[in-house]
Amino acid sequence: MNFETISVVGLGYIGLPTAAVFAARKKRVIGVDVNEHAVATINRGEIHIVEPDLDMVVHAAVTEGYLRATTTPEPADAFLIAVPTPFKADHEPDLSYIEAASEAIAPVLAKGNLVILESTSPVGATEAMAQWLAVARPDLSFPQTHGESSDIRIAHCPERVLPGHVLRELVENDRIIGGMTRKCSGAAAALYKTFVEGECIVTNARTAEMCKLTENSFRDVNIAFANELSIICDKLDINVWELIGLANRHPRVSILQPGPGVGGHCIAVDPWFIVSQTPEQARLIRTAREVNDGKPHWVIDKVKVAVAEYLQANPTKTAAEVSIACFGLAFKPDIDDLRESPAMGITLALAEQFAARLLAVEPNIDSLPGKLKAAGVQLVSQEEALASADVAVLLVDHSPFRAAKPTFAAGQYLIDTKGIWG
Repeated sequence: MNFETISVVGLGYIGLPTAAVFAARKKRVIGVDVNEHAVATINRGEIHIVEPDLDMVVHAAVTEGYLRATTTPEPADAFLIAVPTPFKADHEPDLSYIEAASEAIAPVLAKGNLVILESTSPVGATEAMAQWLAVARPDLSFPQTHGESSDIRIAHCPERVLPGHVLRELVENDRIIGGMTRKCSGAAAALYKTFVEGECIVTNARTAEMCKLTENSFRDVNIAFANELSIICDKLDINVWELIGLANRHPRVSILQPGPGVGGHCIAVDPWFIVSQTPEQARLIRTAREVNDGKPHWVIDKVKVAVAEYLQANPTKTAAEVSIACFGLAFKPDIDDLRESPAMGITLALAEQFAARLLAVEPNIDSLPGKLKAAGVQLVSQEEALASADVAVLLVDHSPFRAAKPTFAAGQYLIDTKGIWG
């Protein structure tokens, strides 16, 4: 099957690298995004996100004429939808971005086109997308009604890459291909073989959707074990990192490292998709989510105790004179992605709950999000924060923090959620 023009809808942390690797294989790629700033940035050959080496690939693709961004979908041979799939306040999946993307591309669809949903989604989302497209284009046939003879091919092919290593993992990792029919799967596999060096493994759309949710739920459950263990060890006055190191010497034990919670657009979200559809059956998955969602509150309580002890030891000072420094805002080390970040939530909560001076150190961003600015948080250098913090809260183990090895004075309090300074 011949795919000369590919449209990627959603030019974020997954969509833009995917568009870039297709363009690097000399495919004509039309990137679509509602963010005009992102579109303009890409068309200058620059990037609006942080991802190693992506800037060079995008610059080359734009300069050579293989990649162009726009706010309005245009005709193409294949459409990849890579838009956000958050959940609502009650943890119900929010498919409005997928629906909006479907309605946007529907007018330019043509017989023979392939539409792939890459966004991590609850089971059944691909079928819902196909139905939205069918309603918008009654002149075309779709797999849910015409099976193998449909005019449009539909598949779900979830991304499974690690931020900071996206370009390499897009190429090297195996890819799960979940078509609504056998021919849909074949078309999608042929498209991804443009750049995927790993194996393209064919299944159906529902299994592909559940596979991605299962992968992230597995990780979430294991992180929850480590986080719960850290709370237990704190209660029993045991160094949890030493304990985990010792336990992991067992040949069949591999405990993960605890932290301030779980963040990002995948692990902190995807398990809820399973829970929302099977609440009576997903008991362990729900409990793991609750443990990980509760860890930031535990960290905040530790800061409250540290501030109280500091004020008790310094009776001449007021709460407003206490300096609290939060080290790290991203949801994982060495990236700029603040989505679903427990560090962000902790920092904002501290700013709202304390009359103290709140400092934030995040080496991967140039300015603070509006919510933190409004709360009075100041973005400062690592050196300034270490020098002026009465209470230091290590939230993310960025490389500069790992390399610092600071020495804290007797009157300073340290809450190290990653075990690198304590």
